[in-house]
Amino acid sequence: MKKLFIIFALFFVGPLYAQKKKAEKIADPLAGIEKELEQILKDRKAAGFAVAVVRKDSVIYAKGFGYRDYENKLPVTPNTLFAIGSCTKAFTASLLGLMNKEGKLDFNTPARDYLPGLKFFNDDLTRNVTVKDLMVHRTGLPRHDLSWYLFSTDSREELLGRIAYMEPTAPLRQTWQYNNFMYLVQGMIAEKHYGKTWEEVLSERLLKPMGMRRSNSSIAALTADSDAALGYELENDSLISKRDYYHINAMGPAGSINSSVMEMARWLKVWINKGKLNGREILPESYINEAISSQMVVSALLPQAESPDVHLSNYGYGWILNSYRGHYRVDHGGNIDGFSANTAFYPADSIGIVVLTNQNASSLNSVVRNTLADRLLGLKPVDWNGRMNKAQAKSASGTAGEENRKKGTQPSHPLKDYEGVYTHKAYGTFEVKYQNDSLIAVFPLEKMWLRHYHYDVFQSVGYDKSGRVDTTEIFDVLVPFYMNEAGDIVSAKLQLQAGLESLTFTKAGLSKEVSENDLRVFEGEYQLAPQAIARVYIKNQKLHLFIAGQPEYELLPVGDRKFEIKSLAGYTLEFEGKEERVESVKFIQPNGIFKANKVK
Repeated sequence: MKKLFIIFALFFVGPLYAQKKKAEKIADPLAGIEKELEQILKDRKAAGFAVAVVRKDSVIYAKGFGYRDYENKLPVTPNTLFAIGSCTKAFTASLLGLMNKEGKLDFNTPARDYLPGLKFFNDDLTRNVTVKDLMVHRTGLPRHDLSWYLFSTDSREELLGRIAYMEPTAPLRQTWQYNNFMYLVQGMIAEKHYGKTWEEVLSERLLKPMGMRRSNSSIAALTADSDAALGYELENDSLISKRDYYHINAMGPAGSINSSVMEMARWLKVWINKGKLNGREILPESYINEAISSQMVVSALLPQAESPDVHLSNYGYGWILNSYRGHYRVDHGGNIDGFSANTAFYPADSIGIVVLTNQNASSLNSVVRNTLADRLLGLKPVDWNGRMNKAQAKSASGTAGEENRKKGTQPSHPLKDYEGVYTHKAYGTFEVKYQNDSLIAVFPLEKMWLRHYHYDVFQSVGYDKSGRVDTTEIFDVLVPFYMNEAGDIVSAKLQLQAGLESLTFTKAGLSKEVSENDLRVFEGEYQLAPQAIARVYIKNQKLHLFIAGQPEYELLPVGDRKFEIKSLAGYTLEFEGKEERVESVKFIQPNGIFKANKVK
């Protein structure tokens, strides 16, 4: 009987063991996924990427593909640091969530109550824009991104001051319009409350408590890390080309974090587990629930025939909310020069996915995310990579606007007359220089060749990495110049924001160095009108103008005998006389030209 029992047991255990092994094989939804992910890397022509998958409080998959340094063939690992761009926004909003928990901030209170220096385009917005309006992109302001991207600055106060001159394109709370400046404002609110920089608050209140020890918020810290990715872009749709890091500077709260998929997995665990990491509260559950709830409609995103189960597009606090094939998805993308990112989780399924790539403006992140999600959620697989291949094959590129060009025309002035410093209060300043028979536009982090297009309109053309003009890099921005009644070039217009008229940048001449001794010839009193005397004098080694009843004006030398009034755009003085003598001065201003003879 004993022998019979052993034989029976063997027959019984054998099938059980086989069933268990089969069940284990079926239970791994990501078995063989590397082949698909390698194909995505190849088809998207990316240098590299990393991905991590979280289930509840565990990382169940993490791997790097391709290269963090494409030239030297250094591989991506799960610990490689990438710039995560706008995935930063959920971190910044969470700092306000902590302030709310502490009773120091109410989302429905006007933002200016917490940041008195905040002013909008009109008094109604200044009085009524709340903290929540900032968090969910419903202030009525469009992106105005080139204000911080092209006219970069290290000063957050300077960027804050520009908001007052940014024209809205919609009424308050009517339309969702993505705006990085509003996340800058949130970062500055946190700075004011905690009495520290946003970078310090981010590290102390979020990164360190989560054990995100290598994650940082500066290019200096990124480049100092031994496992950091370089950024890349595609040239001519096929060539992987290195791209310089972008120093986001003052706009940091909107997109400056650098991290790895392993450390971002910790961030996902916090959200999947209602604010807790390893049993410790990082964020209050009440904030988590509110942040991933619909606060503003982004778009209709109606079901399409090709994807009837992908719909809904709303916004929470630093998160986009969608219905993905019957599952609630919370995610946010990120893009900054040479890098793209996506952080996503499915709250009801306790699953999170983070994809980071060192490819500029890449579609790879969403393709990888959806490919993994279909497997993890037990859905019938969709060939997302194949769909993207077909979509890109249909796209076409070309140089826009050539059909409008009036050939055979010439500028109205010698090119040197266009030289000057051009300023707009919502954007900043750029300089136009005359060099080697060409005009060069110089921005804080960029320079462009202004190639003549027609009449007084010029086309902006980029430079390659060696500093030579690259005629394949033609920007969409045309730059028309304008003159005043006296025939002087006084402004340029740039179309920098869709939905608004071109922005007028007012010209000031390039100031020349003139010695105090040489300025003395212009001193004196000039009869501007029967009862009006214009007095010109030297003060603090600068030439000044005073007319009774008006403020004192500083005069900037821009020509041999030509000066611009520093604080009045479009107002110029041109002194006249023979040889070393000055006999009169012409006041050139928008309403005409007025001559004043020297009387003393």
